[in-house]
Amino acid sequence: MSETSKDWTSKVNVLLIGGGGREHALALAIARSSRLGTLYATHTSNPGIASVAKSVDVPVSTKELYRLGQFCDAHDIDLVVIGPEDPLAEGWADVLAKRVDGGTRAVFGPCKAAAQLEADKAFAKQIMRAASVPTGDARIFTNPDNAEEYLKTRDELQVLKAAGLAKGKGVIVPETNEAGLPWIDRIMRQRVFGDAGSTMIIEERLEGPEVSVLALCDGHHLLVLPPCQDHKRLGEDDTGPNTGGMGAFCPSGSIDEALMEEIERDILVPTVDALRRSDIEFRGVLYAGIMLTPAGPKVLEFNVRFGDPECQALMALLESDAITMLEATATGRLDEAEVRFGTGAACCVVMASEGYPDAPKTGRVIEGLREAEQDPLVRVIHAGTTREGDQVVTAGGRVLGVTANGADLMQARLAAYAACDKISFEGAQLRRDIGQLATAGN
Repeated sequence: MSETSKDWTSKVNVLLIGGGGREHALALAIARSSRLGTLYATHTSNPGIASVAKSVDVPVSTKELYRLGQFCDAHDIDLVVIGPEDPLAEGWADVLAKRVDGGTRAVFGPCKAAAQLEADKAFAKQIMRAASVPTGDARIFTNPDNAEEYLKTRDELQVLKAAGLAKGKGVIVPETNEAGLPWIDRIMRQRVFGDAGSTMIIEERLEGPEVSVLALCDGHHLLVLPPCQDHKRLGEDDTGPNTGGMGAFCPSGSIDEALMEEIERDILVPTVDALRRSDIEFRGVLYAGIMLTPAGPKVLEFNVRFGDPECQALMALLESDAITMLEATATGRLDEAEVRFGTGAACCVVMASEGYPDAPKTGRVIEGLREAEQDPLVRVIHAGTTREGDQVVTAGGRVLGVTANGADLMQARLAAYAACDKISFEGAQLRRDIGQLATAGN
């Protein structure tokens, strides 16, 4: 418990960093807060974010991060919310937490050292080993020749992972180990994922349902959020290449209360404790991608921010004040704040560009956005869009995250897909089976 009581009613000026679907979902949640003073955002080229936030009028880059710090001081920013993984890995949280007068400001998002859990999969494996966290057996390689020789000796199917940040695309799941060999060359020699491929992990292929477990962590306290389930593959029935995510729903029925307690006890708490033993305090979202294997839950990977599109579904269910939740996490007062989610369900369906994930087509006019949002259950989250004149056009791979609430998942799915059917742009692609298995038989 903190030494002094916190006033959870005071007005707060907020800076939101990031410009994708996750950040639009966070912006909408922040904008609903009765505590909001002014919301500023770094990426108002996203029309959804621009509809609720003021633009930052200074350069936004790691090289000129001091300018963003000056902006925070000049505009009396009380809370910085960092959405994406790149600025976290680059240490933005460390810099922006410092005020010019020598004081500190609240930053939602872990420091650079803690962000290594996502930015460096080799570091994450070492932390898991030190904490005895259940995860797949793996080997770490910096030499492609050694990686190829190792893969040739494996009888069991393996998964290949670029150790660094690769925008959700650095995990290769080959049908055979032989089919994985060319990927070692592409990742480590050709560097198709850039410097993320300088180190590679070859890991046993785990089998079972995959779930996302996210927890708020303020350095001392953990609050596990409702479980989500993501759909990574491009095509229906989990076919095609891995993507950043083609849809998600919440809550996932794959995890009951007993299993969630096991995951918290055996995975989340030991990981945070292992970081603290290394003098690393984690404040933000600890996201565990978990495979529910016959031998129990095992960690596939850690992320250090809200998942995308899991965040869209979570924010749709959030009933308590978003600013209070984010500020309490950032200031080590999570035990004092009320964080409450609704009892229904939410479903997010991603509408992606033609050519995604390899070479998405951009600049295509999007129609039907207003019509889709006529349903009060629906929020159309902008992920890869921009405005050209009076038209909204595609500007990325994942274009929209059409998100709907419902009393149950069936209602949420129906509302989300009905909204998708009102939206059109040339070459649009989406999966029609988001959450389908979870509602089978209902």
